[in-house]
Amino acid sequence: MSPASAGLAASAWDASHRLQNLPQVLHVVAFPRWKWPVIRQCFAGRTLRFVSAQNLPPDARCLVLWGRAAVPPGAAADARILRVEDGFLRSVGLGAELVKPLSWVVDTRGIYYDAAQESDLEWLLGHAEFSPALLARGRALRERIIACGLTKYNVGGQTWQRPVQAKTVILVPGQVESDASIAYGTGGVKRNMDLLRQVRQDHPGAYVLYKPHPDVAARLRKTGVDEQRALDWCDAVVTDVPMNALLDAVDAVHVLTSLAGFEALLRGKAVTCHGQPFYSGWGLTVDRLPHPRRQRRLQLDELVAATLILYPLYLRRDGRSLTTPEQALDELAAWKARNGGTPPWWIEIYRFFLRRFIGVR
Repeated sequence: MSPASAGLAASAWDASHRLQNLPQVLHVVAFPRWKWPVIRQCFAGRTLRFVSAQNLPPDARCLVLWGRAAVPPGAAADARILRVEDGFLRSVGLGAELVKPLSWVVDTRGIYYDAAQESDLEWLLGHAEFSPALLARGRALRERIIACGLTKYNVGGQTWQRPVQAKTVILVPGQVESDASIAYGTGGVKRNMDLLRQVRQDHPGAYVLYKPHPDVAARLRKTGVDEQRALDWCDAVVTDVPMNALLDAVDAVHVLTSLAGFEALLRGKAVTCHGQPFYSGWGLTVDRLPHPRRQRRLQLDELVAATLILYPLYLRRDGRSLTTPEQALDELAAWKARNGGTPPWWIEIYRFFLRRFIGVR
């Protein structure tokens, strides 16, 4: 079943249905070995052949690529391309720390953060029909996410107190400036500090809070240009505070393409997008860039249903099979409760070796 099927009711299928007509043999190109068990979990029952980009066989008819990785030069012109990325409720811990994910997305058209072309998620948001039952399911998921304080990575053990005198508090979440979502989802403003300066210029009387990306705070990804000067344009910088706690405390969020904007929408916060993330252009955000393809006006639970139910694949933590969004939420909430927000004693040693052997990009 394809998302291109005209008139298909969204309530009749989910991500696994969307992918059920794939060929039996899939060629997985240039995936690191730690991801092999996860991709096998995504495509149970199919034959997966792990190959390098240089050794792609000429008979490969369906290629699995990570993110925006280039199609290998030797690929057949009619080969199907599947692009895989982290999902939106991922783990307790960072992807840069190689923590196993609870969700991935598999896209047959593009990938959700590439605004230059339509992805499966954009198609769903623009065309799918949302039944009352599906919307109720999306609303229940949203309410559970808020109640459990869940976000993508669920890290941070410190607290932050909103200043009593602050009338308006704006959160600006930083991103990894080398990430593909910046390259493929932004316009003129592409750097964290350019965004922060713009927010300060537009809101001179607001209390502006800046949160570096957790991968950057962990020194696993490179610091953005001039990011050490953030206090020149904001009132405070926070690092180890959980994202959900900050979102609960602020009034508005300004983003380039950060998923924090989506997480803010779940919590009823005002969101201004200076780039073109997947959740912008549907009437739920203030958009600084136009979205000529995105003409539909969505309700919040329609956005939630497409983004968290219909688009991702959810993975059981024991590695045995796929699971439902609701069961994945149960596992993620239990994982977070056991973790308690305090990083293990050995985490800095582990990060040291990750920096040494994988590098900081």
